[in-house]
Amino acid sequence: MIETIAFDADDTLWHNERIFLSAKEKYTDILSAYHDESWIVDHLDAAEMRNIKHFGYGIKGFTLSMVETAVDLTEGRVTGGEIREVIDLARKMLASPIEVLDEVEETIRELSESHRLLVITKGDLFDQETKLARSGLGDYFDDVEVVSQKNSEVYRKILARHEIDPNRFVMVGNSLKSDILPVVELGSNAVHIPYETEWFHERVSAEELVGKDYIQIEKISGLLSWLNERK
Repeated sequence: MIETIAFDADDTLWHNERIFLSAKEKYTDILSAYHDESWIVDHLDAAEMRNIKHFGYGIKGFTLSMVETAVDLTEGRVTGGEIREVIDLARKMLASPIEVLDEVEETIRELSESHRLLVITKGDLFDQETKLARSGLGDYFDDVEVVSQKNSEVYRKILARHEIDPNRFVMVGNSLKSDILPVVELGSNAVHIPYETEWFHERVSAEELVGKDYIQIEKISGLLSWLNERK
């Protein structure tokens, strides 16, 4: 029987990728006098990948990648006004309303009555804690872990720190790379809920999924029936 359920936050509990996609559109508009959209986006994506190990995940790291890309693609000709527009764009991203996904609050509320609930998410600590508070979901969770990376060793340490039996634990998230495969590697349970879009950094190949034992459901409410089947 499952005793502890952990949830990813961004694009599992609330919309997040939409904010980044919208920001990229506005960013390409700012730099449109220098390059076409696909060129700008490709170089911004490359900068993000390169900078994650330095700046981590989240809007602040993304902003630094936008500034770096603007300087590189314009060969230093980007203006102070254009950099100001990029910074203003980042502020708007941080202030974006938290849109909880359909059926999340009802499901979390019901699960909190019978299970220990955690949030395990990547990103900036201040940003993620703020989003959880603004989502209205914070009181349903017993603990929150904001980490710089998600791999099997990170999950192993979290489970040990909270004295969680891996056999009675399930991780729920939208990312196969971060939420599912590392937990499966530990021999624990994992439930994948695909989001409407997939961040390029989180993509995995079909070969990586061969032989991996996890559950996939379409909506978070499907957790309730899945857990009932395991009783």
